[in-house]
Amino acid sequence: MVEKGNKELLPAIVLPFCSGGGGKRKGRSKKWREILRFPHISQCTELGISIDRDYVSVCEKQPIGRLLFRLYCDTRPKLQRCIQLLDAMEDYEVTPDEKRKWRGDQIVKTFLSKESPQRVDIAEDFGEECRENLELSPCKEIFSNCGKVLHDYLRGASFLDYQNSMYFDRFLQWKMLERQPITKDTFRQYRVLGKGGFGEVCACQKQILEKVNSRFV
Repeated sequence: MVEKGNKELLPAIVLPFCSGGGGKRKGRSKKWREILRFPHISQCTELGISIDRDYVSVCEKQPIGRLLFRLYCDTRPKLQRCIQLLDAMEDYEVTPDEKRKWRGDQIVKTFLSKESPQRVDIAEDFGEECRENLELSPCKEIFSNCGKVLHDYLRGASFLDYQNSMYFDRFLQWKMLERQPITKDTFRQYRVLGKGGFGEVCACQKQILEKVNSRFV
């Protein structure tokens, strides 16, 4: 279990929000830290039962879930290589046309060749097929079947094990933070930008990352 206040898994993306807005009181607001503090995992039991435990939703579509699942995979060499291959294939798809064959050959040599110490066993059978297709036409879809096999593998026993790990506990704690109601106390006011007949406009910073089209949640 992950204890309240434990920061070893706290993603770096939240640290700027914990540090305040500068000046002598930077990072010293008790109220600020209280709002950002993760609830104890025992408070997440009901959420853990009701949440949709879909692999695509938890590990791919939600950036914080994607990050924590990858941190979990980093603790297991076989899973880590799967993630590295998926990242390499994503990079291949955005590689300029003139460099795509070279990038594809790199991927095959590193992850899909029997001689490579970094080979990914479950995708190794695609090596020859991908190599031949790269010679014919290095299109973006060459590694698509390989990617499907990798995701099918990760959504199985690996995803089940992840749900019993402290990384998934942290994910539940994030979701609990996300569900906190938004009030005027959710924002921290810095300075007045302007005043008018109907009120004033202030510069504020949101104290927690809500699910409002944020790439961090």
